[in-house]
Amino acid sequence: MQAIENIILGNSLVIKEMKKLIEMVSSSNTTVLIQGETGTGKELVAEALHIASGREGANVSVNCAAIPSELLESELFGHEKGSFTGADKARAGRFEQADKGTIFLDEIGDMPLPLQSKLLRVLEGRKIQRVGSNKEIDVDFRLVCATHQDLDKKVERGEFRADLFYRINVFPIEVPNLAARTVDVPILIQGILEKIKFAGQAVNISFGEDALKVLSSYTWPGNVRELRNVIERASVLFKDRNISGENVKQNLLRLKVPDPEEEQDELWAASDELVGVLEVETDEDTIPVPKPEHYKDWFSYFDKMDLRRHLRDIEIVMIESALEKSNGMVSQASDILKLRRTTLIEKMKKYGISKDERF
Repeated sequence: MQAIENIILGNSLVIKEMKKLIEMVSSSNTTVLIQGETGTGKELVAEALHIASGREGANVSVNCAAIPSELLESELFGHEKGSFTGADKARAGRFEQADKGTIFLDEIGDMPLPLQSKLLRVLEGRKIQRVGSNKEIDVDFRLVCATHQDLDKKVERGEFRADLFYRINVFPIEVPNLAARTVDVPILIQGILEKIKFAGQAVNISFGEDALKVLSSYTWPGNVRELRNVIERASVLFKDRNISGENVKQNLLRLKVPDPEEEQDELWAASDELVGVLEVETDEDTIPVPKPEHYKDWFSYFDKMDLRRHLRDIEIVMIESALEKSNGMVSQASDILKLRRTTLIEKMKKYGISKDERF
């Protein structure tokens, strides 16, 4: 359990429950499906599962969305020399590398359908075939998958094999978003700062009580990943300084240079060098959309909102989703949306939504 505590930070109720699930399933060979929003830390759950499992092999990670579909099969299962152009030597795939260990398939919802059927055969037989070979290789692995997508809906749309879904959805673990565990924000900040220091970067910043209050009440649409970016940004903009709540609102969430004026040139130069930092601008095109319960705090962080456009976008998405669910039947879609049929037709005309073209 200590290994899990070291990897997954937080004492909120939802995190404690998740840690218990990880502990319960870690020692078994059961396939785990980790689900959660982007940036919640699904890869950390996979890491905790592997370390707590005690398996002697490696923890091998594959991002199914980051590898081109034509290369993913070779990446997973390996290939023989001459099996395709550029295969100048035989190569073991990720499954072989994970022998006696864990293979983590991140973003499995993006795996192409043809490869899904091959993965299903591997899961059933625990044997792989390299590309260009008929020889079967036994592999002892523990499978952990992750996705931010709704696989149930992808199955309904025919974009994900139902038999593979049932095969990987043996022990689901839901990773809560940061908005559901804001009590953990101070602990996460401390952990992030320690990681920055461990990476060799000198960090000497502190957050005042009002700053922690602002950070804990923010919606965090980018979840822990966005929090990490904000803390890294703070380490650049506020060296050797105490950070206030106003600094958080004006300089970190918006990336405006802090006062005094004589610091501006230096800080702008520093901010230009930031790599991988998620910027939250005040322009409506880049503002992350909060959940409904967070709208009351909108103007604490942002100066304005194009309300008409935002409501329009919500209507379009909901109407298209209702039409998709009802197979283009306007009457059924209107019932789903609790609108009059004539009202729905008028909105479809207004937004240029055609049931014939889309459904």
